[in-house]
Amino acid sequence: MEKEMTSEERKAYNAARKKLEAERKPTIGLQFKRHAWKHIIAIAVAIYAVFPLLYIFSASLNEGGTLTGSNSLFATIGIGNYADLFDNPQKPFANWFVNTLIVSGSTAIGSVFLSALAAYAFSRMRFKGRRAGLLTLILVQMFPQLLALVAIYALLSEIGQVFPWMGTGTHLGLILVYLGGALGANTYLMYGFFNTIPKELDEAAKIDGATHTQIFYGMILRLAAPILAVIGLLSFIGTSSDFLLANIILIKPEDKTLAVGLYSYVSDQFNQEWTVFAAGAVIAATPIVGLFLYLQRYIVSGLIGGAVKG
Repeated sequence: MEKEMTSEERKAYNAARKKLEAERKPTIGLQFKRHAWKHIIAIAVAIYAVFPLLYIFSASLNEGGTLTGSNSLFATIGIGNYADLFDNPQKPFANWFVNTLIVSGSTAIGSVFLSALAAYAFSRMRFKGRRAGLLTLILVQMFPQLLALVAIYALLSEIGQVFPWMGTGTHLGLILVYLGGALGANTYLMYGFFNTIPKELDEAAKIDGATHTQIFYGMILRLAAPILAVIGLLSFIGTSSDFLLANIILIKPEDKTLAVGLYSYVSDQFNQEWTVFAAGAVIAATPIVGLFLYLQRYIVSGLIGGAVKG
């Protein structure tokens, strides 16, 4: 057996160990080189990202101000601009807000449902033309939607002569255009996520007598909640901020969406109301921020889930 250390030897041993740990401990300068610069860059990026938001919010509180007169953040504070949004009968902001929620919400729900159906078919079923269909979805997305504006408008005009409730000037017509434009990319993104769900679960459910419908609604959709949330969020943000299609298809002022309606506050060369526009932008961003915060736990897993297996 080894001889036990005496008290003096133990003290010497502890002192030597503490000295060695002190020598190994990195200095303040070394710690700064290793970690502090990362925090400095992160803080700078955060300030760069937050400043435009603070500027818009400050401008929305500057009653009667101009674009260049709002450079001093929170120099004046008032809610007059927000009141002006709802007091102007020629610019029905409340109607625009409701229209945006209807169009964007309907598009998000419809896009999630249709994309999930198509992605499930491509992922779980084997049929003739499956690979050609997937390739077609990708190729169609290569062409910008701007190229189809004339064709979309002409098509809706012809449809409106037969079915007036879904032609130009209707919210349903705009929703159908949005659904068709986003179906390809959303389907392919959801298809990649569905491939990460083990097919053994489907086989076990089929042994128990489950049909494709029961498997899809009872199991796949629950497991695919992250990607459904991501598709819904992206669809809502994209349609609520779209200007070009909504401006072409919607005709009546009371039927317009927020992106088109708010443009009227700054389009007049001699009567530009930038601060009122800023107030409207703040209110328009509220549903998007709320939806993002509600779905944030699904976003990361939904975006990277389809990258593992295609």
